Amino acid sequence: MSLKGFLVFGFTMMMGAASFGQANILNADKPEDIGKKSEAQLAVDEEDKPLEYGYVGDRDILWSKGTWEIIDLDERVNFPLYYPIDTNNIGTSRRSLYDVLIRAIKDGKIQNIYADSYFNEKRTLKDIRATLSKVDTTDLGIEQYNAGEEVAAQYIDRRDLGAADIAEYHIRGMWYFDKRLAELKYRLLGIAPVAPDVNFIDSGQTDLVELFWVWYPDAREVLHEAKVFMGGNTSNTVSFDHLLNSRRFDAVIYKEDNVQGDRQIDDYIVDNAFMQLLESERIKEQIRNFEQDMWNY
Repeated sequence: MSLKGFLVFGFTMMMGAASFGQANILNADKPEDIGKKSEAQLAVDEEDKPLEYGYVGDRDILWSKGTWEIIDLDERVNFPLYYPIDTNNIGTSRRSLYDVLIRAIKDGKIQNIYADSYFNEKRTLKDIRATLSKVDTTDLGIEQYNAGEEVAAQYIDRRDLGAADIAEYHIRGMWYFDKRLAELKYRLLGIAPVAPDVNFIDSGQTDLVELFWVWYPDAREVLHEAKVFMGGNTSNTVSFDHLLNSRRFDAVIYKEDNVQGDRQIDDYIVDNAFMQLLESERIKEQIRNFEQDMWNY
């Protein structure tokens, strides 16, 4: 390929990436028109809603098992949930999953947030602020405070967790066999961003904590509106809701429903990551085999 052809190809690819999620870009007379939708497009958007879950009666569930999984954002297949982490030089239509959740919580669009995966203790934005940011005063600021003076803003350090700090997502869901449809299905119930403790994040501590749990059905409308960049074809958008419900990610089971109080795998397989991974795969295989075993006589 010649230098000219290479530059044209590179420019085309850059424009394709920049055009992701930007409506009317090919019909815009000027850059300010990019993103402005026609009346027909707005009418279509009003009808664009997440696919409703079908009603599942308790009598229709022949078998079920609850699972808790870790989505590791270091894995390439999970990158669409992690990026972009720097939104200064990118369109407003592209945001990471964490940014989408936090913005929706702050705007009041997601209200069902909890402290744990059993959704026992409800939280508000005010309750979780301490887990999302820290405010500290420098030594000079403390001197001003002790002297009875107002602490200057330059002596106050604020550290907010951002998309770049999120290391994992924990999800809770239920696998169940619908005897009416004769099919094994999965329903996502909750999701939690996981990051280092904000109070020790800059000191090198690597221990991770769950920031909050979101009741997933409450977040579906928001996640349906937010689109994901999957790579390859920038005109074929996928919503976060579609990505998560179709399980287009890689995850490792770290807990299942069990008689020992839903103990985690690392509670009975200690200090052996390889055997913990094998145990996770064993649980997955057990779930997958249930549907196959239903047709064996």
